[in-house]
Amino acid sequence: MRIFPESALVQLEFDKIRNLLAEQCNTEYARAKAGDLRIHTRLEFIEWELRQAHEFKGVLQNGQYFPNDNTLNLSRELKLLGIPGATLTGEQFLQIRKLAESMNSIFRWFDTERKIAYPALARVIAHTQYEKSIIAKIDEVLDESGIVRDNASEELANIRMSLFRKRNELRRQFDRILSKLGKSGYVADIEESFLNGRRVVAIFAEHKRQVKGILHGESDTRRTSFIEPEETIELNNDVFSLEHAESKEVYRILRELTTQLSGHAPLLAAWHDILGEFDFIRAKARLAIDMNANFPLLLDKAHIQLRQAYHPLLYLYNRKNQKPTIPTNINLNEKDRLLVISGPNAGGKTVTMKTVGLLQLMIQSGLLVPVHPDSEMGIFKQIMIHIGDTQSLEFELSTYSSHLKNMKYFMENANGKTLFFIDELGSGSDPNLGGAFAEVILEELVRKHSFGIVTTHYLNLKVMANKTPGIINGAMAFDESNLAPLYKLIIGKPGSSYTFSIAERIGLEPRLIQRARALVDEDHFRLDKLLNRTEQDLRHLEQREKDLQKMLKENEKLKREMEILIHREKHDQQVELLKHQNKITEERTAYLKEMERKLKQILFDWRRSDDKSEVIRQMQLLLFKQKEKQGNEKVKKKFDSRYEEVGGDVQVGDKVMMRKNHQVGKIKEIRGKKAVVQVGLIPITTELADLIVVRDKPQEESAE
Repeated sequence: MRIFPESALVQLEFDKIRNLLAEQCNTEYARAKAGDLRIHTRLEFIEWELRQAHEFKGVLQNGQYFPNDNTLNLSRELKLLGIPGATLTGEQFLQIRKLAESMNSIFRWFDTERKIAYPALARVIAHTQYEKSIIAKIDEVLDESGIVRDNASEELANIRMSLFRKRNELRRQFDRILSKLGKSGYVADIEESFLNGRRVVAIFAEHKRQVKGILHGESDTRRTSFIEPEETIELNNDVFSLEHAESKEVYRILRELTTQLSGHAPLLAAWHDILGEFDFIRAKARLAIDMNANFPLLLDKAHIQLRQAYHPLLYLYNRKNQKPTIPTNINLNEKDRLLVISGPNAGGKTVTMKTVGLLQLMIQSGLLVPVHPDSEMGIFKQIMIHIGDTQSLEFELSTYSSHLKNMKYFMENANGKTLFFIDELGSGSDPNLGGAFAEVILEELVRKHSFGIVTTHYLNLKVMANKTPGIINGAMAFDESNLAPLYKLIIGKPGSSYTFSIAERIGLEPRLIQRARALVDEDHFRLDKLLNRTEQDLRHLEQREKDLQKMLKENEKLKREMEILIHREKHDQQVELLKHQNKITEERTAYLKEMERKLKQILFDWRRSDDKSEVIRQMQLLLFKQKEKQGNEKVKKKFDSRYEEVGGDVQVGDKVMMRKNHQVGKIKEIRGKKAVVQVGLIPITTELADLIVVRDKPQEESAE
């Protein structure tokens, strides 16, 4: 991508994004790639980079483990491995082994399902393979501490066995000498030490001539002398010789192992780059999570449709200070390619412009951006910016001269794949003349089908944007009552600069404000005031619309809750009905089972009994008693529908019910413990204890 001027990346703060990305990296490879983050123009490359970051972001957010924990910077080791005659140490081979282990874990992580789920990440290892012989060759020679194994060669095994024996013999001999000298009082407090690789005894300096041997040195205080006893000189020589032979054999083995693995040097270098690449992708994913970034739809054309877009650095700063960040919505397409933003100073015009520029740089460098996932972003071939004072002392250019020089470059080089940003177009000169040049510049950039954002206070540019195809107005919202910017972009209308409102709010003398108004062209003042009022009215309408939408959502919520409640009540009623039906069915089933049991018993008794008449009597008793019971139940049901029990003492004239058959009649006469009950036309004598006083149910209840 072509960038103009050279300082554009710094002005848009892209260098800070690079630094934040580098902080997330663990390997030198990833840090170098983050520091040299390139801005691309090929759709396929950008899309794969974004998809890789998006997939790794999903891995992290889902709590999945990805096996690239080891931070390996093996550039030097791998370079040595490719040089003929070079020899790596045991520790360096252990680092190479970790590299192979990490790659083995990564290959195993990408099983069939994950290759389908994460195709962009799987593509990183698509052109390499795992070679298990690398770990096998290292393990054959080295142990887990990086020490060459005794069985790495037959010669090394013999040397170490001889060395073990000689050291034991030397230790026993030395212990005897130390014990003998200790009894004589010659040995100092530290007793023994090693000098020049040889075992020596520490002797008080005044006794050093009483001990035969080689003097290897003295302490700093000269009170202690270090002597190699005469009896151990030959053994020390043997140990020293064997140690030298061991070192020589170990070096030969390591050199041979280096030669064996040198054939895999290209593969190991590719593995090293793959680990660095995954570290770089993880850094992009972690940065995206910090910024709440997403993967928008990418189009291979000049296009910008941002929804809920944030300036990433401002978002991080505000989140750290627990402040809200106001999102921006911007749409630039073939119909509306150029946005003219107006409004008061410190209202967020420049921040909005920088937000679009920085997000475009990030997306084309393969970084996820803090926008709504439904946003759409295109690809541009070049970005041009003119932000801030660009006065050049070197070329003796004034602010306006430098401004025109940059505008000349814009107009000569802009095309349909250009995205440009101009802050305060036409400023630095006479307002009328500067405004005229600004119109010409905008017309030329529109004619070249370039995409861009321009900020201005010029009224003629606001008017021009309303009537020129390809240009649209935008305004930064401002709360006039509180004299505070709202940092919200409103598309489709120009904004007021609130010059006189701000002057009134800060307490400038009314006399001075009136003089200033008198000097302003009446039409200009009236238009600015109209813009002011229109913007405030629009804000009130937006607030009322928000309140209305909130109420509609609350009503919808209440409606859903009511539907859920009604559904639950219907469900409870159905459950109760089913319980009642199930209870009746259970009682009926229990009755039928009991009848079946009794009939089986009667059948069994019939077969075994000689007296068949008794069995018949039992059967009749069972069947007729049941019919009687059913009849009584019908009578009781009929009674319950017409009468209700009153209770109390029975008196002549009371309406009573007989317990045995539920028949109702009137008391005609009481004879001691008995009573005469008139049931229809028939008088019946029965026990008082078998009678219950009743009364007719009211007509309404009877109807029910």
